[in-house]
Amino acid sequence: MIYGLLGLLGVVTAGFAGVFFKDVYKNRKNLEKETHFYLNMGFGFITDFFDTLGIGNFAPTTALFRAFKQVKDRILPGTLNVSHTIPVVLEAFLFLAVIKVEFVTLITMIAASVVGAVLGAGVVARLPERTIQLVMGAALLVTGFFMIGGQMDWIRDLGTGEAIGLTGLKLIIAIVANFILGALMTAGVGLYAPCMAVVYLLGMTPKVAFPIMMGSCAFLMPPASAKFVKAGAYNKKAAVGITSGGVFGVLLAVYVVKALSLTLLTWLVIAVIFITALTLLRAGIKEKKKLHHI
Repeated sequence: MIYGLLGLLGVVTAGFAGVFFKDVYKNRKNLEKETHFYLNMGFGFITDFFDTLGIGNFAPTTALFRAFKQVKDRILPGTLNVSHTIPVVLEAFLFLAVIKVEFVTLITMIAASVVGAVLGAGVVARLPERTIQLVMGAALLVTGFFMIGGQMDWIRDLGTGEAIGLTGLKLIIAIVANFILGALMTAGVGLYAPCMAVVYLLGMTPKVAFPIMMGSCAFLMPPASAKFVKAGAYNKKAAVGITSGGVFGVLLAVYVVKALSLTLLTWLVIAVIFITALTLLRAGIKEKKKLHHI
């Protein structure tokens, strides 16, 4: 059944790739001049390398975009989703094939995240820049707190377990949670850390989080990202650059890095997340004050 799921994922991803690359080719003479392709290729390599190790790529990519002034805040969510779709799908193929998880739990949580993302993308793509800034700032703060909980073992202690699947009320909670996380994904908040928290809290073994969260992202990102592409709500040059570098980052992380201490690096990422979140919230609040003065 897993191979059937992977086959379906391949078809869905091929559909997205067709929409994505057709749009880039169609607009090849009008690509963003302020965006540097090779710089973003480097961003993709770094962020998807560590994404494969479970750190997440949305928050670090957002920080890099803002630090180097590569992507406007208005189209950050779309650019993040479109850019990382293909690298994340590659991650899912690698993890779904090697880590055992109960199929009903896996497929229902993935389906819930896809529905949440599809419904969310249609709304997020049309939101004003100030709303994007405020939503993303708040979302990144939530992600940061989840990551701190994981680092301090607060979450793990609450939900230690060895289960590889869920039933009954716990399964319903997991489905609802992943639906919400799928919608938040389109607002620029990464799904990994919150999904890990859900897994821990519901008593599943932590390693199960990898196929669930990567499978969820892999299935929700192609249809959600296709909506951003069709709406023109993304930076094309940045997306192609990050996709290109991201594929190499994933492969290096999987096949070269077997064991790496991520404690210090994760704390650094948490610091970046909070700094970026506060910057976005500040920008959104300033923009709100400007609107009130008009």
